[in-house]
Amino acid sequence: MKAPDFDYLRPSSLDVALAMLIEHDGEAMPLAGGQSLMPMMNFRVAAPEALIDLADLTELRGITVDTDTVRIGAMTRYAELMSDPTVQAHIPLIGMALPHIAHDAVRNRGTIGGSLALADPAAEMPALMLALDASIEVAGPDGTRMIKADDFFLGMFETALDDELITAIHVPVATPAQRFGFHELTQRHGDYALAGVAIAKTDDSYCAAFFGVADRATRVPELEAALTRQDNIKTVLTHLDQIDFTDDLKANHTTRQRLAGVALTRALKGMTQ
Repeated sequence: MKAPDFDYLRPSSLDVALAMLIEHDGEAMPLAGGQSLMPMMNFRVAAPEALIDLADLTELRGITVDTDTVRIGAMTRYAELMSDPTVQAHIPLIGMALPHIAHDAVRNRGTIGGSLALADPAAEMPALMLALDASIEVAGPDGTRMIKADDFFLGMFETALDDELITAIHVPVATPAQRFGFHELTQRHGDYALAGVAIAKTDDSYCAAFFGVADRATRVPELEAALTRQDNIKTVLTHLDQIDFTDDLKANHTTRQRLAGVALTRALKGMTQ
């Protein structure tokens, strides 16, 4: 199938892009990489009146590190994240997950901001941001604000953005004492996950974010508390009942709960030492 007709807009600055977004009053969508959005349009899942291509907004690119935070521009591509030594050194969990995200062709075009703004529940990046306690910097008509990842993802393809664009992602620098784990289960390498989890352990406290299992990337506080208490794995897995698992043609909710347990068990076993 082909996408429905749409206007193509290519702003030269962030201010112009925001003005275009407001002018179209919810009927325009930003184009940050298009690796998910364009297929959705071809299948008529999305039908915006206009696409606002952010490719020329160089101010939304780049990776910088402060004392305790890595700032990643929203238009930074996955391939750039994979090759950047700052990411590999200071955000090892992202480095662990990137090889599992689609394929080279997609990683060469897809952007971190585009993935977060789309909020596909099966995508890895939203769960990574939850596990890493990241903050998302957004710009809109009222200026710039920061949104914690825990408050950003509201549902399937739904975020806290309000006539706003993601400008950057702020991720805490990993400390030497932190440990990380990641695992996903797919039908084929590069496919969206049937179930996956990203884990960060700080001191004795765990943060575990699941993806591919519900209407959004999600954490389970009771499960994280059980991990922190060092409960046995069978007890930990009972807390998966707190997730409202998705039913679809690939897996029903029972299968997804089992796969989430497998992903968690394997991620825990594979955590960096």
